Amino acid sequence: MSENSNIEWTQATWNPVTGCSKISIGCQNCYAERMAKRLKAIGSPHYKNEFEVTEHEDALTIPLKWKKPKLIFANSMSDLFHEKVSKEFILKVFDVMNHANWHKFQILTKRPVRLLELDKDLPWTSNILMGVTVESDAYKHRIDLLKKCGAKTKFLSLEPLLSNISDLNLSGIDWVILGGESGPNARKMQENWVLSVKEQCAAQKVPFFFKQWGGVDKSKAGRLLQGKPYEEYPAILKPDTLF
Repeated sequence: MSENSNIEWTQATWNPVTGCSKISIGCQNCYAERMAKRLKAIGSPHYKNEFEVTEHEDALTIPLKWKKPKLIFANSMSDLFHEKVSKEFILKVFDVMNHANWHKFQILTKRPVRLLELDKDLPWTSNILMGVTVESDAYKHRIDLLKKCGAKTKFLSLEPLLSNISDLNLSGIDWVILGGESGPNARKMQENWVLSVKEQCAAQKVPFFFKQWGGVDKSKAGRLLQGKPYEEYPAILKPDTLF
């Protein structure tokens, strides 16, 4: 339940739900699953179930205690729209995000079908950003489903990027984050895949954030694309308006 995060596109993580299950090829080398095993091994109470989906009532109010405005990745260790997370608990998470309106929250899912099933009951305040993960061309349909939800700001996480993604229709999308897979058995990302997405974002005037090349040693591979960093944000997250 970290107040600070090393994830390049956020500042803090908050995990009222932990655990998940694999749903697509991007899940193959899940970093959250590896981390959950380590946290269970050291006796972390929220990971006694390791990577089984678990709701944590005691974690719900954490953002309300952080008085300084933060950019918060909600459920970095799970998928809020997993079928095993109850609708009642999802509504409790949204209630906290609504009340903690000095923060901005980022939610990512690979399960936009369930997102849409619940959408009419979700209170989408403007401080909640909703995104989907799209790791290859085969999962572009998630973008179309995301566009149908009521979130005011919508974004894509193309991480881990595992293939070229062509013909992106970014109408209604406010931000694109892209990164390669990191850690043991990381699958290699091709530069031409990255450049293709960057060019599509530029053509459609969508902010592009390049997170990392990834690899077994992601720090060695770095974050520069053709010698330059790319850290563009949507207007709601511009550094001069965030805090």
